[in-house]
Amino acid sequence: MTRAAGLTVVIPAHNEAAYLPRYLPTVLSSLTRWEESSGEWGEVVVVDNASTDATADVAASFGVRVISESVRSIGRVRNSGAAVAGSRRLFFTDADVALPLEAITAAAAAMDTGAVGGAIPPLYTPKRLGARLLCAYWDHYRTAHGGAQGVAQFATAEAFNEVGGYRDDLFMSEDVDFFNRLTAHGRATAAPVAILDELRVRPSTRRYDQWSSLRMLWWQNPVTARLRLSSPRMWRHWYETTVR
Repeated sequence: MTRAAGLTVVIPAHNEAAYLPRYLPTVLSSLTRWEESSGEWGEVVVVDNASTDATADVAASFGVRVISESVRSIGRVRNSGAAVAGSRRLFFTDADVALPLEAITAAAAAMDTGAVGGAIPPLYTPKRLGARLLCAYWDHYRTAHGGAQGVAQFATAEAFNEVGGYRDDLFMSEDVDFFNRLTAHGRATAAPVAILDELRVRPSTRRYDQWSSLRMLWWQNPVTARLRLSSPRMWRHWYETTVR
């Protein structure tokens, strides 16, 4: 595919009809801000991942492009969105993430000045103290190790293809794996990755608020996060309940 200038936002969505009306407008506003300042065009691709609700119809009502991916693999879903993208810049976020107005402008500027990609860190604000402490731990871990979550990652289409996109055989930590490979590619090509620490995206805290702190600690700790990542059975509870 010959890619034009521009930027494509890819959003995986499984049963997100209730959340898209709250979060998708923040993506569109951020994209519009960048279009107005740059004079370029952007698009949003929502990948309907085997939804059983009105996700596709709700997304389409906002005028975005909707495609389908039947296989329940977050890596495969993101790759499907990237495969139909018509632009040279890719921005990946989730259906329950609010973007700041400057997010896409900052990500595009980073890529335009030589970065192969990067990420915007998340700011989680769960209700319970235990959940807040868990989020604080992971924010510290990310800062210390230079990693980035998949709630807001971006890459040039060229770099994305060079590293092979997201692994579709991983049911957890596929975003960490992708960012590690993107970072290694940047080092090999003398191009940086950019973690935009001056900004924060705001994911929903639905899983933290619905699940007990103990249950979240079991699923979100450095040991469990490395266990049987290619096993759909191991991670079925993560996929079958609240969507990632």
